[in-house]
Amino acid sequence: GVSFAVSRNQLAQAATVSCCIVLQRGSTSDHLSGRLWNCLRYMPLSSVTMRTLGTPAASRRVSGCSNRTHAARNVVYRCHAAAPPAAESLIPETLERMQQDAEFQATLAAVQARGQAALTREEAKARRRSLAGLGLPGFHSRLQQADIAPLRRQPCSTLQLNIGLYCNQACSHCHVESSPARPEMMDRETTDRCLQLLVDDRNVTCLDITGGAPELMIHFRYLVEQARSLRPDLQIIDRCNLTVLCEPGQEDLPQFLAQHKVRVVASLPCYSQDNVEQQRGRGVFQRSIEGLQMLNAVGYGKPDSGLILDLVYNPGGAFLAPPQSKLQPAYKQELQQNYNIEFNSLLCLNNMPIKRFADQLIRYGQVTWLP
Repeated sequence: GVSFAVSRNQLAQAATVSCCIVLQRGSTSDHLSGRLWNCLRYMPLSSVTMRTLGTPAASRRVSGCSNRTHAARNVVYRCHAAAPPAAESLIPETLERMQQDAEFQATLAAVQARGQAALTREEAKARRRSLAGLGLPGFHSRLQQADIAPLRRQPCSTLQLNIGLYCNQACSHCHVESSPARPEMMDRETTDRCLQLLVDDRNVTCLDITGGAPELMIHFRYLVEQARSLRPDLQIIDRCNLTVLCEPGQEDLPQFLAQHKVRVVASLPCYSQDNVEQQRGRGVFQRSIEGLQMLNAVGYGKPDSGLILDLVYNPGGAFLAPPQSKLQPAYKQELQQNYNIEFNSLLCLNNMPIKRFADQLIRYGQVTWLP
């Protein structure tokens, strides 16, 4: 484990930052070196030198670097770390938008002061009071009315893992309130316990990985690699926001996903720029299109490739999604004609009125919690 107790202001005032890290060779080194580079590249420094003891492969994910190989298999990576244009990453623009949004700031302050669990309990209590005030039946009563009670537990076939809340976006509908300001990530011990579950329970035939932006979590690639090695027959799903494919340090992500036969379920709430960016933020649409083109380039969504690329539509307001059978042809036509993009299927989901989406509905006067 390595920690850095250096503030952004201290880094900004420094002319040179030196860091010596001794790591065991292997996947942990891969991820940490790439993660360190992704952190440092946004600091206003003239250069960063990363020295990795081991094979050149130990830093293959450190992007934007030139390298020189020395004796004793010592590779020096010298990376220009002056802050890149905002187009290279969505994170600076997302953070700026969050800083200007009073509701975002209030939510972050509440999470830090009282904790996410306490806020979730309060929200659930308010929902229950509202439903009771409307005279609506409870969940179990409604099941009995529909003659589908009692519910009986069946063997679990899908293990869905939310491996962290860190994200390069801060979408207005996000039900887990992910953003670049949320540092929560699944640790290695929990990851290994989940992998052991895949070994122990053969009823689980699908590993569904979500976030946040799961690809930005430190153990994402380790999880995928180990899951595929332990269970060659396992279906692995990556819930992808598409813009992560354009993030620095993720240049090889399409190839990685294709290599491990990961099914990509990607968010694209519309095929028009205005609708997408109203929900997901400025700059998201073009990066999403680029991400889809990158996935197509390695075979995703292509006939007979075996690489599945599904898109997800969700409403941008207080209305329900249309039938998939009606919306999918429009998606296919628009994306093919305008961007030469192919995909397999469209999934239409509805937003739960919780977290940011609930805040948005209240702000626009589309929902009211009863006392």
